[in-house]
Amino acid sequence: MKTVSIDGENLTIEDVIAVARNNARVKITREAKRKVQKSRQVLERLIKQKKTIYGVTTGFGALGNISVPWKNVKQLQTNLIRSHCAGVGEATDKDATRAMMLLRANTLTKGNSGIRLETLETLIHMLNKGVHPVIPEKGSVGASGDLAPLSHMTLVITGEGQAEHNGKTMSGKEAMREAGIRPVELDFKEGVALNNGTQFMTAIGALAVHDAERLVETAEIATAMSLEALAGISDAFDERIHKVRPHAGQVTSAQNIRVLITGSRIITSGEEAMKEGRHPQDPYSLRCAPQVLGAARDAIAYAKRVIETEINSATDNPLVFSKEGACLSGGNFHGQPVAAAMDLLSMVLTTIGNISERRTALLLDESLSRGLPAFLIREKKKKGIESGFMAVHYTAAALASENKSLSHPASVDSIPTSANFEDFVSMGPVAARKAAEILRNVEHIVAIELLCAAQGIDFRGPHRLGRGTKAAYSTIRKKVPTLRKDRVMHEDIEAVVSLIQIQELVGAVKEAVSQ
Repeated sequence: MKTVSIDGENLTIEDVIAVARNNARVKITREAKRKVQKSRQVLERLIKQKKTIYGVTTGFGALGNISVPWKNVKQLQTNLIRSHCAGVGEATDKDATRAMMLLRANTLTKGNSGIRLETLETLIHMLNKGVHPVIPEKGSVGASGDLAPLSHMTLVITGEGQAEHNGKTMSGKEAMREAGIRPVELDFKEGVALNNGTQFMTAIGALAVHDAERLVETAEIATAMSLEALAGISDAFDERIHKVRPHAGQVTSAQNIRVLITGSRIITSGEEAMKEGRHPQDPYSLRCAPQVLGAARDAIAYAKRVIETEINSATDNPLVFSKEGACLSGGNFHGQPVAAAMDLLSMVLTTIGNISERRTALLLDESLSRGLPAFLIREKKKKGIESGFMAVHYTAAALASENKSLSHPASVDSIPTSANFEDFVSMGPVAARKAAEILRNVEHIVAIELLCAAQGIDFRGPHRLGRGTKAAYSTIRKKVPTLRKDRVMHEDIEAVVSLIQIQELVGAVKEAVSQ
């Protein structure tokens, strides 16, 4: 089993996926342990010097100007976590929960949080032994960080709350006992060190960015298959066109589609189409696919840079700086960078779904599909008995429309909290959750296009496909047979979605075109 070492500096999105979805083990590097211990020593020294430190010797938020007697500083941290366990809604998915736990542990290893090493190691033990706090998905405004989700996580560290272990939901105390982990009694600064940060929104964002990279590749495959099914025109993908408008994503998408259709005996040039009496250009959903998918690629790359920076950042408050022996209050918990990136991700994912739905519409419309039968079903008996792919387009249209509502940016909103002391918040968790939901919708929209394109190819002749499109078609047909008469389509859609999610489709195509 893979082991991921954390030091607060070098965690990657691939590492997050390994831990969140593949249960890779986590360990703290020796140097990171030293930094954590040094940070704690500095904080202890400042406390002995009777320094006033926000959240350690004072209350929180609007109560930060109230000094707390030393005899109550431990209770202060416990009360913070209990009072902030105010989340509502469904439990966060296990992969996002594991990602959040990993990210919180990683930021603590930077040595800016003043937490005890044994407390941090307890969180690592929970990850490695599969103790997953039950974390309601709603209730964070994204500043001061993801307080509610991280508090629900921390509550289990103390042996309270609810957790999932070995597939069962139980009390945090029971889960920790079953896993052989001793709960922690929080010491000064530890509650605020654990619940103050952006790890909930960033965890969801990391998973979404990873999946979005896979999805845009799949959308390029779907585009190429639709181009084949519609006997499309190759001119729009010519390298010369994209060199004179050299956006990186656009160039890559055009190149990928060219590779996928290499060797096709269905796709023609505009000149050849004119000789056949056809229009020399395709509708925009085919002709402009590199420009649209390329823009999505560039936006996803931006979101990835933001997430990769954030997962290796110190985001709690106050922060300890060991070299200078200082503890400073600031605003690194504010989720605006992540919120903006996730809103952008939502918009470009929605666009991927929108253009995919338009290609599905082309495939089903006999007046536009260049000889394909209406709704991709050729009836031997009286026309109208079979509906074919009519209804799957309804689903694609419904999801595309839903995405347009979901893609309204969350980061432009702010509701003041904590008696107007926390007067401008990011809504980053909302942005991240919306991006994840849109992504799942677009997976289904693209799966529907792939199904329709494969059916259209059946009428053109699969033996005439390009190298990459032939591999994609064959992979789909191994799971979903040609539609010859009406059947339940739900299973077909979900089968192709599974091919997308486990990367079987992308993997098969990459193997074929690399030979």
